[in-house]
Amino acid sequence: MKVSKVIQVIAWFDEKGKIRPVKFRYEDEGELRVVVIDEILNREFKKLGGNPTWTFTCTSTINDVKSIYDIKYDPLSNRWVLFF
Repeated sequence: MKVSKVIQVIAWFDEKGKIRPVKFRYEDEGELRVVVIDEILNREFKKLGGNPTWTFTCTSTINDVKSIYDIKYDPLSNRWVLFF
């Protein structure tokens, strides 16, 4: 089962406009959690439901466990969503 959460992201943009998410935070049971992105395995641009979307497959070490997850960026709404 995939779960999605709206997240806050810190990202870098290079001189050509390429996006690189660095870390994000989200609320979990009333507490803010911060996750540093260790590696971006894949980045893909596609249209979902007609909306342009960037999807990043990333890895992070969370509670001493390496996790793989997707974060998606919708440039029309400027929102990031975590899928795990």
